[in-house]
Amino acid sequence: MMDKHLIDDIKHVSLSLFNKNFFSVYHGSISARVSQSEFIINSKDTILDDVVEESLVKLDCQKRDYRWSLANPDVHIHEHIYETIHNAKYVCYTMPPYATAYSLKHGKVSPADFYGKQVLGEVIVYDPKNIDNWLERAPYEIPQFFQKHDTHLLLIKGFGLISYDRDITEMAKKISILENSCRLLALSANL
Repeated sequence: MMDKHLIDDIKHVSLSLFNKNFFSVYHGSISARVSQSEFIINSKDTILDDVVEESLVKLDCQKRDYRWSLANPDVHIHEHIYETIHNAKYVCYTMPPYATAYSLKHGKVSPADFYGKQVLGEVIVYDPKNIDNWLERAPYEIPQFFQKHDTHLLLIKGFGLISYDRDITEMAKKISILENSCRLLALSANL
């Protein structure tokens, strides 16, 4: 049995992110650390607008078993973030449309709006270069980026946004602020 409060938090935030189109039917993952070596993550078949306890998989980084094959394909990214960044309590992979589109043409996001400037400041766009082997490299390069930079957001060119935080609401807030900043930059470019 998993912690009901934790599941409710994941369910609530996941639905909000899905309704904002930050998750799609095929893209997205959300997880929460439950102990030093354990975390829960959505299963590979979960559509993130209706998370229930049965759609989450509890994994132990010290013990590989059949449950790892049930987990979302992003599981190794989440695993390595938890192993590397000890204050990460929640990890999320989203694909917010404006931020992801903005990443295709820019090397950084410099928000022009109040909340983007105040809360985020500049956000680096990470270019994975060779996309053919990105999914193999991602579990290692993403935690390295977080260790080298003082940020909880990693916008990856054409891939989406990896975020982590100690507070699930703060994580969702930062994702939303980044997406809104990119939307405003895109809309103001046409004025």
